[in-house]
Amino acid sequence: MKNIKYKVIGILVIAIFSLSILSMNVKQQEEIQTNANTTSNQKIGWGIKRNDNHQQPDVGSKNKKVLEENQGICLGNKEKKNIYLTFDEGYEAGYTPQLLSTLKENQVKATFFITAHYVNSQPDLVKQIIDEGHIIGNHTVNHKSMPELTQDKIKTEVMDLHQVIHDKFGYEMKYIRPPKGEFSENTLQITNQLGYKTVMWSFAYEDWNEDKQPNEETSKKKILDNLHNGEIMLLHGNSKTNTNILDAVIKEAKNMGYEFKSLDEFE
Repeated sequence: MKNIKYKVIGILVIAIFSLSILSMNVKQQEEIQTNANTTSNQKIGWGIKRNDNHQQPDVGSKNKKVLEENQGICLGNKEKKNIYLTFDEGYEAGYTPQLLSTLKENQVKATFFITAHYVNSQPDLVKQIIDEGHIIGNHTVNHKSMPELTQDKIKTEVMDLHQVIHDKFGYEMKYIRPPKGEFSENTLQITNQLGYKTVMWSFAYEDWNEDKQPNEETSKKKILDNLHNGEIMLLHGNSKTNTNILDAVIKEAKNMGYEFKSLDEFE
């Protein structure tokens, strides 16, 4: 009887111990999953600290690390005087033809990040951009903050636009700029899996508000004072100011020894 009693006690002890371990493992897994979710989809709002001395700006070491660990780019080689010119185009305000004319006259290739609205309303301009050797980038269908979307919705926002561009122009997009400059580790990984490289920027300024366009001379000085090696310059295509000063900016930048390069030449 004693042996049976001890065996029963032993079985109970083992069972209780096993349940405790199982409970701990489940709890740990839940904590790990919670932490992973919190970390992986934590929204990162891109920002830079300009310095007006032609040195590469502070883009935030942590944000830069997250971006680059996921094959994204924001700054090129600090030893080379290269500039990568990019435009965000959510809609057409009537300035892109002049921008394209200026780029052509100065033999500069740029990247235009567009939305579904842009391609649906301006297919001829999109074709012209492609035909003149510029790059079309994905700015998603509806310009929504991706960390706020489900994985399936992110795929729809990216790939629906991808398919439209491919069907209309036989063109395969490969660069993406997250709407509103917001991303997370999770969204970077999703867009990577969809075949996209994320392109942020190392210069931008408040140029997008059509009702509050900045002074042309002040803007030109701001852009030129902040030129730096490996710069990814972000301008908005709906800006009258940008349209009017672009020729002077390009010419002066070249006079200062900078070379404008395509993202396909990024280094």
